[in-house]
Amino acid sequence: MIRQRCRVLAAGLLGVTLLSGCGSTMTDGGTTQPPPPLTLDDQLRAQFGIWGVVPIGAVTQPNAALVELGRSLFFDKVLSGNRDVACATCHSPLSHGADVLSLSIGTGGTGDGAARTLGAGRQFTPRNAPSLINTGLGSFYIFWDGRVSDLGGFRTPAGAALPGGLTSVLAAQAMFPVTNRNEMRGEVGDHDVFGNPNELAPIDSAQYGAIWGAVMQRLVAINGYVAKFNAAFPGVPASSLGFQHAANAIAAFEQTAFTFTSSPFDHYVAHDDRAMTTEAKQGALLFFTKARCSSCHFGPLLGGQSFASAGVPQLGPGVGKDAPLDLGQDPQFQGQAQRFFFRVPSLRNVELTAPYMHDGAFATLEAVVRHYNKVEETLRNYDASQLDPRLRAQYRGDPATIEAILAATSPIIRQPLGLSDTEIHQLVAFLQSLTDPAARDLSSMIPASVPSGLPVTAAISP
Repeated sequence: MIRQRCRVLAAGLLGVTLLSGCGSTMTDGGTTQPPPPLTLDDQLRAQFGIWGVVPIGAVTQPNAALVELGRSLFFDKVLSGNRDVACATCHSPLSHGADVLSLSIGTGGTGDGAARTLGAGRQFTPRNAPSLINTGLGSFYIFWDGRVSDLGGFRTPAGAALPGGLTSVLAAQAMFPVTNRNEMRGEVGDHDVFGNPNELAPIDSAQYGAIWGAVMQRLVAINGYVAKFNAAFPGVPASSLGFQHAANAIAAFEQTAFTFTSSPFDHYVAHDDRAMTTEAKQGALLFFTKARCSSCHFGPLLGGQSFASAGVPQLGPGVGKDAPLDLGQDPQFQGQAQRFFFRVPSLRNVELTAPYMHDGAFATLEAVVRHYNKVEETLRNYDASQLDPRLRAQYRGDPATIEAILAATSPIIRQPLGLSDTEIHQLVAFLQSLTDPAARDLSSMIPASVPSGLPVTAAISP
């Protein structure tokens, strides 16, 4: 008896073709029989090999005292110039490490969640608050424009002013919200919630070290924080503490509190074929083949390692000299013609973190998939009425902007996918399989109080 069978995988940059049965099976009687077809699991696991999808390894747990310090800092409004906003304001556990707004509202705002409102004379931040879930698992780039990265060394807006001793790119990122006027630092002439002048705001924005030093002066003036820093950094006197120590603690808390790697998909990647439904598996196969999602969302995290222009509608106040447009990565990489390129986020637990895209332009996963199905059509016909009424006037839907976005979008992304309604629903089912059930309710991480004594957003009583 002679038996021969082979499988051929042909992979392209933005699409994959899976061929099976290129050989034949010959029985003793000389009759040629086709080889058995590949199962759905066979096909899907072959795609994992192509796109680098492997189980996420165990995460090292930081020192408990460091995590506890980071927890207090994360929820404490004392880090903001006006003492009115904390990291958790825009990255709330009640919103799975993000917020529910398309564009966040930073310092000067009032209220929480969907009810948060702008302060007098303030404007929305230019971008959606990305979720913190699984951000401590090895992404190279942080922020939508990638302005903080770790490619064999930290690159940040502070340049040589960035202090040493930072333990991760997540810690490097934690250095910068306190320097941003809109997000946390406030404007010249601001007063804090007690009516005192905001001493952080008058510092020149280019003086990163001075801003960080002023924040640390606040912290070491609070006995509760001195005790927590002593526990987290034994042997380091208060006079030697810098904001990098606070940033390392915040990152340690974020990594510990927001890491979730036990989704149905995680179990399936670890070879539990029963962990995902058939519909989710069909969606996963589409994800890696016909829908071309894996051209950007690859690797163990399904994203976080690259940039792309995805034909996303422009809305918001814009960024820097290009306002009211937001050119994304381009201002960070002059001369590379990367207009409208933004970081490709990880899709782990993505079901929980609506609204989507760098500016929260789409409210549901189905809307996102339908956008990719017909990018040009969706962009040209974007309905701004789906936005928060406060943002509708900031939608940039003029013909020149639309053409500029399309010109920056890869022709392959612009090419319609031809997905049916059934296939769209299968893709959504797959994206939902990326949710770790433990990530659905994160309220237990919210402390009842913080060392400054300032109120904790959505504080949970012990």
